[in-house]
Amino acid sequence: MKKLLTTSALVAAIALPQIAAADAHSDLDPNAKSGGNITVTYKDDVATLDPAIGYDWQNWSMIKSLYDGLMDYEPGTTELRPGLAESYDISEDGKVFTFKLREGVKFHNGRVMTADDVKYTLDRVTNPATQSPGAGFFGSIEGYDAVSSGEVTELSGVKVLDEQTVEITLSRPDATFLHVMGLNFASVVAKEAVEAAGADFGKTAMGTGAFKLADWTIGQKLVFEKNQDYWREGLPYLDSVTFEVGQEPIVALLRLQNGEVDVPGDGIPPAKFQEVMGDPEQAARVIEGGQLHTGYITLNVKMAPFDNVDVRKAVNMAINKERITQVINGRAVPATQPLPPSMPGYTEGYEGYPYDPEAAKALLAEAGFSDGFETELFVMNTDPNPRIAQAIQQDLSKIGVKATIQSLAQASVIAAGGEADQAPMIWSGGMAWIADFPDASNFYGPILGCDGAVQGGWNWSWYCNADADAMAVKADSMTDPAMVDERLKMWSDVYMAVMEDAPWVPVFNEQRYTMKSERMGGDDKLYVDPVSIPVNYDYVYVNDVQ
Repeated sequence: MKKLLTTSALVAAIALPQIAAADAHSDLDPNAKSGGNITVTYKDDVATLDPAIGYDWQNWSMIKSLYDGLMDYEPGTTELRPGLAESYDISEDGKVFTFKLREGVKFHNGRVMTADDVKYTLDRVTNPATQSPGAGFFGSIEGYDAVSSGEVTELSGVKVLDEQTVEITLSRPDATFLHVMGLNFASVVAKEAVEAAGADFGKTAMGTGAFKLADWTIGQKLVFEKNQDYWREGLPYLDSVTFEVGQEPIVALLRLQNGEVDVPGDGIPPAKFQEVMGDPEQAARVIEGGQLHTGYITLNVKMAPFDNVDVRKAVNMAINKERITQVINGRAVPATQPLPPSMPGYTEGYEGYPYDPEAAKALLAEAGFSDGFETELFVMNTDPNPRIAQAIQQDLSKIGVKATIQSLAQASVIAAGGEADQAPMIWSGGMAWIADFPDASNFYGPILGCDGAVQGGWNWSWYCNADADAMAVKADSMTDPAMVDERLKMWSDVYMAVMEDAPWVPVFNEQRYTMKSERMGGDDKLYVDPVSIPVNYDYVYVNDVQ
């Protein structure tokens, strides 16, 4: 995976104050055929399609196809490009971003999008009443603290200059801000649609994206249909996408083999992986891609006995990571820290906590738990996660910790993690962290930072280290290209401080494997898109259109 340092992107932008608009037609595939429908399967239903709320790998690419943000990425890559912003200016001090919007972009209801919609979107996502798990991403916008505390409802740093121009002033230089404006959380929504739907907005999604939500039968399927007025002319290629939910991954694989399914959304079932890879005909339809991913166990520091750092360290030493990678047929490498090895800021040479059950038992005894303790381990009920949970359970039993497994649907695990007193331990598999953008900061704010340790947030360890937070802010204020190495060293120090506090057990860094039917077209990288995870539906197509 290409490493794109946000400092480089920002410096380039400052060097060229007026960024030219991206050619909306330059990425069209000359071999693409327009039309047709594809079928994608998932075991679980989708929790929400509200871009301010949705934050799991299953709905991430769906939301990207329904909505647009000011910034975007080249398909299948981590390279930033303008989205709804035709162009943008950045002030010399790196704190004022002025975005010029594309003209004539329409919401799915036919209304033309304006700068007022951008302002409404940013005010909404940062309002604590919205309970957005991504609110912390916008912490550098001037006025964020006042909105976050409930003092006011509008960000003072977001101003509408005219219908096509919005100015965003930051309280500090932020080396990641252009990436933030490409996140789903910054996807532009229409005020009238949000207010009309109320609490049901996540079920009646309405944006400016390549597809529109045509149908959602809870527990059965979602249907996206082509947005005929999409501002990127010629896209999407497909007429519609049908997402069938409630489909067991093994059944989905059989249906793929029978030509009934085009993409198994949950991937290749681990129990079938070797069989698939050993069959040349099936292996030919497998696509592999690297990912900025870490699978981990959260230890809730608000719940005893995980409020004791020695207990957390003991649990780290109890987990046999090598054995767990074998549960998924070796499709991963053991993790030593929150960052994956390919992420800038990864601490080379750091070996983490060794697998040492005897030392773990001794540390537990020192902490006052010589007889161990009982706890609960929450896990998503999609294979292989229950089997991984069983391996974790077995490892813990060797140090006297009796962990009862709570195997639940994805939405239920997410909900439990977002409550301070519900889930002592969570295995993150199926919901494990894949970077929203390729920068070290992205593995911190929402899942380890203080802003994420809130009700409905994604910081399931409920860990908050004010000193580490301050260091993270300082690192992300370094926009000078001469300070890149210093910035990455600072991020390394942040994660080493986290590991000393041990709110996580980093377990493994996983590769992505998926499959597609013979009729599917488009570059393989679209099926392992690092941003539109797991598939970039806007750019794939089928070859059997008449």
